[in-house]
Amino acid sequence: MDRSAEFRKWKVQCLSKADLSRKGSVDEDVVELVQFLNTRDQFFTTSSCAGRILLLDGGINDFEVQKQNRGWLLVTHKPCEKDDVIVALKKANGDATLKFEPFVLHVQCQQLQDAQILHSVAIDSGFRNSGITVGKRGKTILAVRSTHGLEVPLSHKGKLMVTEEYIDFLLNVANQKMEENKKRIERFYNCLQHALERETMTNLHPKIKEKNNSSYTHKKQKKTEKAHAQCITKENDKELENDDDDLGINITIFPEGY
Repeated sequence: MDRSAEFRKWKVQCLSKADLSRKGSVDEDVVELVQFLNTRDQFFTTSSCAGRILLLDGGINDFEVQKQNRGWLLVTHKPCEKDDVIVALKKANGDATLKFEPFVLHVQCQQLQDAQILHSVAIDSGFRNSGITVGKRGKTILAVRSTHGLEVPLSHKGKLMVTEEYIDFLLNVANQKMEENKKRIERFYNCLQHALERETMTNLHPKIKEKNNSSYTHKKQKKTEKAHAQCITKENDKELENDDDDLGINITIFPEGY
């Protein structure tokens, strides 16, 4: 089976599976983005989360609690109110932790160059911790992610350890992060559409492709293009300068059988 046929097979298998996430469906804020990617021949999404504020009852690094959907006291993909958190905390028996988890998206790409296009768009949109993984079976996955999360313990053994005033402060921070997260998603979707339009035009005109062949490698040159400037405004550049996330491509080689 050739690589293109194998990729199409993987895509059909993935998109035909039931959604096993806790919510059971794609989050509202990324439905349009996910649908857009899945209609493209060279991409399909394997998982996504638009970003959420949640309150967990367990240890601060208790991955198993979260993984098994135990101890979920509160979860929302919208700005959160203090009263909702206070009510939820009354159900806590262990160490309750307030978390904000930013947008994450995993996309399987037909070729490495397809993943590079998405990676460049993700970085420019503020998702500075994005990376590419390449499996030995040829699966190329682009992960869109950032590190502007939040994780703060609020109670210990069911006893509240902070004041309501501090909870109010934390929620203001979390809600601001949620708003910024939404802006980055919109920016990513916008820039992605422009990037794929340019790629289509490049493929239709080989001379343009030859001229712009090094556009991904030389990002500074690419940022001077007029179309690219429509996605990255001066205001956005200023926001991204304040982002402490790491830059660059992360290539991971998975073991045989991935």
